[in-house]
Amino acid sequence: MFAILLEKIKAARLLPRISDTERQALEAGSVWVDGQLFSGNPDFLKIMAETYPELSREEQAFIDGPVEELLHRVDRWQLRQTRRIPDDIWRYLREQGFFGLIIPRQYGGSEFSTLARSAVMMKVAQLGPVGTLIVIPNTLGAAELLIAYGSEAQRSQYLPRLATGELVPCFALTEPTAGSDAASIKAEGVVFRDDNGSVQVRLNFSKRYITLAPVANLVSLACRLHDPDNILGKGIDPGITVILLEKGMPGLTLGEHHLPIGAFDNGPIYGKNVIAPVENIIGGPDNAGQGWRMLMEQLGGGRAVSLPAGGVAAVKSSAAAVGPYSMVREQFGIPVGLMEGVEAKIARIAALAYTMESSRVYVCAGVDNGHQPPVISAILKQQTTEIGQQALIDGMDIMAGAGVMQGPNNILGDAYTGAPVSVTVEGANILTRTLMIFGQGAVRCHPYALPTLNALQNDDVSAFRKAILGWAAHSIANFGRGIVRGLTRGATVKSPVGGETARYFRKLGWASTRFAFLTDLAMFFVGGKLKQRGKLSGRFADALSWMLFGLTTLRRFEAEGARAEDLPVVHWALSYCLLQIQNAFEGIYSNFDAPVIGWLLRHPGRFWLRINRLSNGPTDAMDRAVAATIQTPGEQYQRIALEGLGTPRDNEPGMGRLLHAWRLVSAAQPATLKVKKALRHKQIEAADMTSAIEPALQAGVITDKEAQQIREAEAARIEAIQVDSFPSEEYYQDSLAAHENDPATMARAVNQ
Repeated sequence: MFAILLEKIKAARLLPRISDTERQALEAGSVWVDGQLFSGNPDFLKIMAETYPELSREEQAFIDGPVEELLHRVDRWQLRQTRRIPDDIWRYLREQGFFGLIIPRQYGGSEFSTLARSAVMMKVAQLGPVGTLIVIPNTLGAAELLIAYGSEAQRSQYLPRLATGELVPCFALTEPTAGSDAASIKAEGVVFRDDNGSVQVRLNFSKRYITLAPVANLVSLACRLHDPDNILGKGIDPGITVILLEKGMPGLTLGEHHLPIGAFDNGPIYGKNVIAPVENIIGGPDNAGQGWRMLMEQLGGGRAVSLPAGGVAAVKSSAAAVGPYSMVREQFGIPVGLMEGVEAKIARIAALAYTMESSRVYVCAGVDNGHQPPVISAILKQQTTEIGQQALIDGMDIMAGAGVMQGPNNILGDAYTGAPVSVTVEGANILTRTLMIFGQGAVRCHPYALPTLNALQNDDVSAFRKAILGWAAHSIANFGRGIVRGLTRGATVKSPVGGETARYFRKLGWASTRFAFLTDLAMFFVGGKLKQRGKLSGRFADALSWMLFGLTTLRRFEAEGARAEDLPVVHWALSYCLLQIQNAFEGIYSNFDAPVIGWLLRHPGRFWLRINRLSNGPTDAMDRAVAATIQTPGEQYQRIALEGLGTPRDNEPGMGRLLHAWRLVSAAQPATLKVKKALRHKQIEAADMTSAIEPALQAGVITDKEAQQIREAEAARIEAIQVDSFPSEEYYQDSLAAHENDPATMARAVNQ
């Protein structure tokens, strides 16, 4: 019976086939908490037992010392104008060991944890090309690949020079016809014997979008290796291979620049008949054809590091700026942050800053503990970069003119401009969401999908019988569990904690059960077409993502001592997470096109879904308390917003100036309220706060000390809301004009 069923499923193509490259991607890395969510019955005790650590003393000292000093050394406005990293900054980075954070101590590096490297990257994200220069050597590239797969001879040759910054690496993968579909690269390497009998590789390629290429002198090149004479003994087409090339090799062209938004060093790399010894293959000739596996395995954890660090930095930077600015900037006689429309956006930024930071710490800690979760990493990459971009859009909206006027005092403009870069690179977010997260997760993280597919492709009836019976039992259990949890609204789910947050574990358990059952329906009724159903897959990805964020938020809350003052933020964040899950489910129910089951989901199913909701989202009444967490100076603002971004000095432009004014305005608030009360009751008369100081002092409303406090606060307030202006000779870059000295052109300009 099972043999017949196996053949019928294969013939009907009910389940997707797996290509060799897809299989390597599926087998790379590990299943982690994502497997718990796909199970339909997550073990919350186990999930909450995952570590939520702090940095080591050495790591924290590096971040508080050299990294903090770097923030003050870099002139960000000048860097934006020139695009060139000054020599003294290059020297400082080399002297302080910024290039060797990932490299083991035995080779001269710091061997920092994943969490520490992420923390460094989050802090330097505000430094544009300097931040990029730190990120690339410490993520996917030569050092990481050599550590994992290199021979000892290669490690000894390259890692010490990478640690000192003598070698600056870049990773050459993307091509004009191979972007997100990286496995389709056309770069070619042909194995041959030269006249001396040495085995060499002749390389021809055209790469683009390669970060650090213009300043790099060590290239990790991904190519398709061909061995027509089978010299290596791996067949005539070993496959994708990574080989190291050094600047100066004949035929290798580096140095040209692309000009990305949020300018950083990025450019093309060309190779024409570049000859490299076969020993330059990472790991040596035995690793020929293993490049795709290397990339997939390293991206399993690596995708959770650099880009999520930048995305979280964007959310936190927006929170750090808009909270203070909304209380310093006044319109209609009140701080703009007390207006409900502004308050709503500030609350969302604050809560998401808390949640995104929780996901960064939780997942990086998981990687440090040996997990390499490709699905979780893809979620972090896609969601943190998009949420970071939206937080910057909201921040720019709140800061209004101060956000759009460029200059040394603009706080969010550069991050806002560069946000699309993170959304695009290392797998465009559109494809990450609609193909990778659920497409890979449904097969790899599901407890029975991959064994079933393997049995089908291997015609293994015994393995198929075991897998399909297990899958059937799994589906039936989740169907029954889903009915019970739906009727009781999750009351039967066991929460690992008591108190006000217990209900969120119950709802997340309920959501996981529904998610798991819907996954089975999609696998059986959409089946092999699931790869093409990107919209449906994207909604599954959304549900999975926000279940993860709900759990990491709760883990952070418990790890930080379940602080009562953080409860408003946690309530807002979990209400928002559950709303996103609810919206994803509604989208799945509405668009599940399959006979009979589709009708049941679209009509009675969706009706039940809407009247028995996971959440309606945060209420308007919740916004005030959440917004206040980043509108008031103190430990909570520091922890939610500014922590990990550095400490601006009062005399520095932008954030330094703003925070100085905010502290003075907040300290003067009791005295200011006395003056405002006197103005309302006609006890004194004045046009504004500054002119009201003297009448209030004479009327005994405030003391001399309070009057001085208000004067200082008002002066700082006015200074903090000023924007930069430039003389014409600085504004116009006439040296770049094509007709700089053409009188006719100047005349037309005057006439205009």
